[in-house]
Amino acid sequence: MKRSGDTQPLSLPSPSGATAVRGKILAPSAPAKAGDGPTTELSALLAPRKRRSRSGQIRGWLVSLTVLVLLAPPLLGVSLLGAVYWQARTDETRPVDAIVILGTAQYNGRPSPVLRARLDHALRVYEAGIAPLIVVTGGKEQGDAFTEAEASQEYLVTNGVPEDAILLENRGRDSWQSMQGVARLLEQRQLSRILLVSDGFHLFRLKKMAYDLGLTAFATAATRSPIRQGSPNELTYMIREVGGITKYIWDTR
Repeated sequence: MKRSGDTQPLSLPSPSGATAVRGKILAPSAPAKAGDGPTTELSALLAPRKRRSRSGQIRGWLVSLTVLVLLAPPLLGVSLLGAVYWQARTDETRPVDAIVILGTAQYNGRPSPVLRARLDHALRVYEAGIAPLIVVTGGKEQGDAFTEAEASQEYLVTNGVPEDAILLENRGRDSWQSMQGVARLLEQRQLSRILLVSDGFHLFRLKKMAYDLGLTAFATAATRSPIRQGSPNELTYMIREVGGITKYIWDTR
């Protein structure tokens, strides 16, 4: 029921896009522009990147190759040094067919202190019943009356090892020649499991040689050698040994 004096709001058509609020007409909102807000960022991420020119790609490859060439030798050297160190401190003593002692200097039939340390270590292993046979290695230098193997044999016999429990490889002038001779001696007897005895720094290369010759090799270091573990002298020998390993791998590739 309409009262006298009441007025009704007049409804007017809103302009296109305008919004009416309690009788008021608001200005139409501006339409969103394409590319505003998150859509722009997503489009930028999905947009294809410009490809580098062919010359740019070649430069990138050359830089990567140069870095690889520069870093590879020191990385290889550090890896080999780590392997030599680890092997020098790993005692793998276990029952085998034969103990193999690597020869080194002797003086007119008397083992040098380094060779004597290797022989004494092998004696302890032999007396523990690890193997029934010992192989001694090493030829002789110009003017020597005895080979390293002969000096080693004499020392072992003097210390209670039966002569018939010792095999001689007395022609080798270096580690590789000695290991080849050892492999021939053992093959004749159908033996293949050996325990290598030498200074710790020497063992990694010897095991690699034994593996290449088809032998199953384990190793134990002569820890009482004058070349003491952890000494600057041992580190010098280890660094030299890295060169020896590299040369061996290169020569036998």
